[in-house]
Amino acid sequence: MSPGGSRGPGRLGLVALTALALAVVTAGANGSGERFRGSISKLGPGLADRMTGVSWRPGCPVGLGDLRLITAAHWGFDRRVHTGRLVVHEDSARALLAVLRRLYAARFPIRRMRLVDDYGASDFRSIEADNTSAFNCRPVSGTGRWSEHAYGRAIDVNPIENPYVSGGSTSHPASVPYLDRSRRRPGMAYDGGSLVSAFDSVEWGWGGRWSGVKDYQHFSRSGG
Repeated sequence: MSPGGSRGPGRLGLVALTALALAVVTAGANGSGERFRGSISKLGPGLADRMTGVSWRPGCPVGLGDLRLITAAHWGFDRRVHTGRLVVHEDSARALLAVLRRLYAARFPIRRMRLVDDYGASDFRSIEADNTSAFNCRPVSGTGRWSEHAYGRAIDVNPIENPYVSGGSTSHPASVPYLDRSRRRPGMAYDGGSLVSAFDSVEWGWGGRWSGVKDYQHFSRSGG
């Protein structure tokens, strides 16, 4: 009995209070009441039909059955939570979901995350929209060999903030301010930052470390 005559919380009460406190800390750990939400699923018939003849076609190096749809929460530049989608190879889905979970926890902003089919599978149009995307059955620009995107084992993140740079220039006017990589702004990829560190954690390579041309938006399982 306490000096005031009332009974203290007791062991069960303390356990309950501790559990409640932990729940509150976990829910608000990222500064919002929303926890990360993410899932991996097979491509449904509707999505497979939509992709056929756009981002995928017969003769691609992977079949539709080898691909998976990731649906996941991400932070936007507006500091709000959004839901995005990526199509990736089955063998890369778990690693990419783990990356997205880390980026969410770090509140790393992603402009938008939509399937490249929304842009007619045009890499240029997707970049102009600052869209983060993964699978697209296409060759490496200027070559006859398949891009890692054609296997679903690569992703381009915030391509305006993280341009492909050759000869010190970019094909996208909105990316020109981001040619100066010494000024670190939201959404950018750089060594030691949230984005690069997240991919380092799953041992994916980064195009910002290439010699010669730099592809700051590009991360891939093979490093190529």
